[in-house]
Amino acid sequence: MIPTAPSEPQARPRFYQILYVQVLIAIALGIALGHWFPSYGEALKPLGDAFIKLVKMIIAPVIFLTVVTGIAGMRDMRQTGRVIGKAMIYFLTFSTLALIVGLIISNIVQPGSGLNIDPATLDSSKVADYVTKAHDSTVTGFLMNIIPATLVSPLVSGDILQVLFVAVLFGLALASIGEIGVPVLNFFHQLTTPVFKLVAMLMKFAPIGAFGAMAFTIGKYGVGSVTNLLFLILTFYATSLIFVLVILGAVARYNGFSILKLIRYIREELLLVLGTSSSEAALPTLMQKLQRAGCARSVVGLVVPTGYSFNLDGTNIYMTMAALFIAQACNIHLTLEHQIVLLLVAMLSSKGAAGVTGAGFITLAATLSVVPGLPVEGMALILGIDRFMSECRALTNLTGNAVAGIVVARWEGALDKDKLHAALNGELEAEDLSDTAPQAAHA
Repeated sequence: MIPTAPSEPQARPRFYQILYVQVLIAIALGIALGHWFPSYGEALKPLGDAFIKLVKMIIAPVIFLTVVTGIAGMRDMRQTGRVIGKAMIYFLTFSTLALIVGLIISNIVQPGSGLNIDPATLDSSKVADYVTKAHDSTVTGFLMNIIPATLVSPLVSGDILQVLFVAVLFGLALASIGEIGVPVLNFFHQLTTPVFKLVAMLMKFAPIGAFGAMAFTIGKYGVGSVTNLLFLILTFYATSLIFVLVILGAVARYNGFSILKLIRYIREELLLVLGTSSSEAALPTLMQKLQRAGCARSVVGLVVPTGYSFNLDGTNIYMTMAALFIAQACNIHLTLEHQIVLLLVAMLSSKGAAGVTGAGFITLAATLSVVPGLPVEGMALILGIDRFMSECRALTNLTGNAVAGIVVARWEGALDKDKLHAALNGELEAEDLSDTAPQAAHA
């Protein structure tokens, strides 16, 4: 065997070569351009849209390959059921806590009190499209939509739950046929490498996407458009911060890691979400980072994509807080019974809301249309600031799903604690995400 020379240590990149620094600079430039040249900023909307489409293009293959290779590699098929069951218990518990936190703080702070809005004077035409979509969203329809038209159609449509559904079934089938399925599994393992490398390549365009999306947001809505409703925005951001640092922080500490170190570890994904207002933009790299941090591939593949529909903490806080804001602004008194109904309806309507811009507004419309006494027209009050609040929703959703992935992996005994602490302490900082894909695939 010919001896190979030892590999030289990789040089630490300069600060301006680090992705999260580039995204942060892009966000600042986007805000400046949108503020000083709003027409140019609004015209840059295609940059943000194009980047999100690029990321969505790769989400379905990433989820499919991750889930199939993870499940097919399990020796005990009951493990799949355990992981999904534990994940659902986690999702239900903390999604409900998020709704309760939003209700409590809205009752204490009362951000809508004193506005004295007459619902009859509101322009309902602005929210008519959201109301129509909300009426079309039923629990039965949501469950039926999980089942795709064909085996391969989810890979074309990109529906996360449909991809997950097909991937779980295919992974179980592949695992059940034994040695015959080994060549297929090996092929998927090999295919994982270029797919994850493609993810790393697409992330190079993140600063451009963040720049265009932020320039459009400020250019179209303007910083001044949030002045009148600034108190609601600040209350929502503060509530989300409390939920992340206190509630999720306590969960993280109980499970042996720091929420602040986790936030630092996924800061590139958080800044990407901040720039694009879409938590889906960070889904592929979040899954890779959790695997690199010691979470089993099979657990990450099941928990994180499912969490994008069932574990939307930020969306839940927003829904209860926005509903009470509308009631307070219109001087509508909601009794304890009405607020309990609001909580129960929001628990159902929030499930299945995708982590994309506007989904929270649609689920809010669904909630308001069911709760007695709440005018759907009141959504017009917050329509102008919804874009600014969607960023906080997406940031909270992403953080919640990162915590969920680690916690469920620990519950399942599928967490390498040494790798987790090494990752959170920055010892794996210099590694390229794409370099972890082959090892993860064969784990």
